Amino acid sequence: MTEWTLIGHVADIPRLGSRLVETAQGLIAVFRDGQDQIFALHNRCPHRGGPLSEGIVYGGRVSCPLHNWAIDLKTGQAVAPDNGCTPSVPVHVKDGAIALCLDAPQAPACGC
Repeated sequence: MTEWTLIGHVADIPRLGSRLVETAQGLIAVFRDGQDQIFALHNRCPHRGGPLSEGIVYGGRVSCPLHNWAIDLKTGQAVAPDNGCTPSVPVHVKDGAIALCLDAPQAPACGC
């Protein structure tokens, strides 16, 4: 059975911003886009481990603050011409409450 961990509410994260959540699997960056969709990725850019939670959210992506790599918020895949990915974390939103599935396999959705 899937176990969901409540981490807060959509209103807790600014639009086009993020919140950092400490878990047993490490730091998870939880993002809110301009349409109030919520995404979660491990807080490490696949390039040099930059803190994605400090990046700029735009167009379904987050830009790494270290070297400006664009990472897809849904898949964790770096956008061409960059190559690599970071694991995503399943997210569930109900009535504004955000929950993460922290017991899901931590393999990247992009398959790398």
